[in-house]
Amino acid sequence: MTGLRPRLAIAASSLLVFSAAHRAFAQEAPAEQTSGTKQSAEARLAAGAKPKASATADDVIKTLSATQRFEQTAISPDGRKVAWVEDLVTKRGVSTGDTAIYVSEVDRKSPTKRISAGVGAAIHAEGNVAWSPDGKKLAFLSDAAKAGQLQLYVIEAAGSGSARKITQVKGFLSAPGWSPDGRTIAVLFTENATRAAGPLVAETPETGEIKDSFFEQRLALVDVATTKLRQISPADTYVYEYDWSPDGLRFAVTAALGNGDNNWYIAELYTLDAATGLMKSVYKPPLQIANPAWSPDGQRIAFIGGLMSDEPSVGGDIFTIAATGGEARNVTPEMKASASWLAWTPEENIIFGEYLEGDSGIATINPADGTKTELFRDAGQLTAGAWGVNLSLSRDRKTSAVIRSSFSTPPEVWSGPTANWKQITERNQSIKPGWGEAKSIHWKNGGFEVQGWLLYPRDFDANKKYPLVVRVHGGPGAAVLSEWPSSSDYYSPLAGAGYFVFEPNPRGSFGQGEAFTRANVRDFGNGDFKDIMAGVDEAIKVAPIDHNRLGICGWSYGGYMTMWAVTQTSRFKAAMAGAGLSNWQSYYGENLIDQWMIPFFGKSVYDDPDVYAKSSPINFIKKAKTPTLILVGDSDGEVPAPQSYEFWHALKTLGVETQFVVYQHEGHLFASPKHRRDVVERTLAWFDAHMK
Repeated sequence: MTGLRPRLAIAASSLLVFSAAHRAFAQEAPAEQTSGTKQSAEARLAAGAKPKASATADDVIKTLSATQRFEQTAISPDGRKVAWVEDLVTKRGVSTGDTAIYVSEVDRKSPTKRISAGVGAAIHAEGNVAWSPDGKKLAFLSDAAKAGQLQLYVIEAAGSGSARKITQVKGFLSAPGWSPDGRTIAVLFTENATRAAGPLVAETPETGEIKDSFFEQRLALVDVATTKLRQISPADTYVYEYDWSPDGLRFAVTAALGNGDNNWYIAELYTLDAATGLMKSVYKPPLQIANPAWSPDGQRIAFIGGLMSDEPSVGGDIFTIAATGGEARNVTPEMKASASWLAWTPEENIIFGEYLEGDSGIATINPADGTKTELFRDAGQLTAGAWGVNLSLSRDRKTSAVIRSSFSTPPEVWSGPTANWKQITERNQSIKPGWGEAKSIHWKNGGFEVQGWLLYPRDFDANKKYPLVVRVHGGPGAAVLSEWPSSSDYYSPLAGAGYFVFEPNPRGSFGQGEAFTRANVRDFGNGDFKDIMAGVDEAIKVAPIDHNRLGICGWSYGGYMTMWAVTQTSRFKAAMAGAGLSNWQSYYGENLIDQWMIPFFGKSVYDDPDVYAKSSPINFIKKAKTPTLILVGDSDGEVPAPQSYEFWHALKTLGVETQFVVYQHEGHLFASPKHRRDVVERTLAWFDAHMK
């Protein structure tokens, strides 16, 4: 239930594929309903009134809009060049949905060059960059031929000559990857797809007889010389991720039969023959798996396994298994961190990215004896474009490229020897944070050490007391890192408008190992909620916070926790629940990804309704008194809109002040810049009205 980005595959640029598939979306105004016996303290929250952000908050919104975003970075096999993908924005700071590819030498001795499938200065959605094994060519996806339809292109990395289009498909392409001999490019292909892949995007409306129908994302091979495309994985199987074997004859894939959005949670590890398409199950895991990677000798496959609530959000332990099958071996047992990405080194070690509480880390593990070596730890985000902590590595694994950011520093591309990177881009050198300092705080609760981030108000004055808003992250399998906020984030404008913002990583989060992540199994709303409230108390101890002016907000799992909070305590004076979950029992039959629930609840709702009932906010609704803003997309398949309707209807009936906004053509992840800004402005106006 994280709900921040669409599905990722190996080397995919998530926002590129999302933008290309959604540029034609209309940006209709949301439907708004305001109800309750109380009247709002502010006229701007009257029914039909357009919310307005404060001047300081508006400055933060402008800062975030002006920030140059990077969607992917990829280093060349020899480590000498780095390519990256940038989001393109208008003069008003609004994303166009287009992206551009640039290439630079790591030592920056030559000018940066733009790579494109277009003509002249024309812009398109372009990304998903992949270097050929010899480093002389780049494969990438572009919708230059037809807006909204990505095709595969190849171009000389030196930038000379025009790009060659080597596919002519109808459907969804992602994750190009070259074969070891450089003759073939693999892609993930969903033929005739009606939307981008993954449950986070807006679902296609269904009418008439409803059937369990779906489009399968298959592994396809494109011959670079002849441009012939051949789908090799079975037509009834959805492939999520893949990795070429060192000899180029097979693939390691994670895949599942049937519905791709739902069945990632029960995906298995397979080997897939490149010539015949024969698939063999290598491992059927007890929980979720991700990031399959062949060992250099082709004898083993490494992967990440653990309890994960969302397909793109990976965290767990590292396992290896023989390529022929057998027993999987956990090579990081009892690790007090969560691996989020991995790759093999030529020395047969595994290098991986990890969540370390609220920090990013890079480490290696010797799978033979379990020796772990920490290479890097920092209170900032490191990514090559996917969720979590990850790198783009050179062939020898000694050089890498990353996108780095933190609460205090906007994103830029860095490259060089791993953990000793040098900054490559300077796109955001004039951008300064519009909020205050961020501090990592720790507290104890229920036998756990818990961590969270406390974002200070802009222009902080230690002699004043400030209101605080708790922002609960999605997931629960995720973690808050020190990361420059996205253009759609609502918490940093709150800090810009004079609020403390507290972002906890309670049990169920990544960052402290599998035992911590699994600690809220069959316990939603109990231990995790107590962790959050204990963190609020800690924040009040360490900062000048007015305990009479507390608010809470969140999206997805954070929306659920917000709905839960207002039915459990009267400490909060205002709340915003985005894509929230009010009733686990009805949700089980409404959502399109019910497979994720079994590992967390133990059984289906039909076999154990009580465990679902005890964690459902709707069953405690008569305790709710907190004014609550409720936001949701009308085409959300992860947490469908009826969950928000149910909570709003109950609050309205009980006379609790509430406002309900439904956004047209939006899924769990909002596509429209207009809608994303509306979420920010409404949230700010709601808290200002009730807490200022």
